[in-house]
Amino acid sequence: MSTFHKADIYSKGEKFILVDIDETIAYYEDIRQYDKALPHKENIKLINDMYDEGHYICMWTARGGSDASKKAGRCYYDFTMQQLKDWGVKFHELSTGSKGNYIKPAADLVLDDKAMTIDQLKVIRKLDK
Repeated sequence: MSTFHKADIYSKGEKFILVDIDETIAYYEDIRQYDKALPHKENIKLINDMYDEGHYICMWTARGGSDASKKAGRCYYDFTMQQLKDWGVKFHELSTGSKGNYIKPAADLVLDDKAMTIDQLKVIRKLDK
């Protein structure tokens, strides 16, 4: 017989944080094409602050995960890694739609009890201070 324990909603201390890239720390002025992405500096600072506080940051993107990308053999891992470094993003690991420890599937909507937008995170972090 299995025994169960009370589970906390959030772990204590250091958090494991999955951070999406597009429309979270990157934005597009015109065409939504990865090489045209621009860094959202305020949001990158927020992620970097959490990194500096000791949280484990995994950049998690579906880039390269669509059926069309997979069929064409597209993998944006190396490009995305360099892009994040060029933008000064602090993180521990990167997972894309085709490579990494936590492959992110291409999806139109993510429903999760721990999901929040970057704007919601900004509000919560202001309330905690």
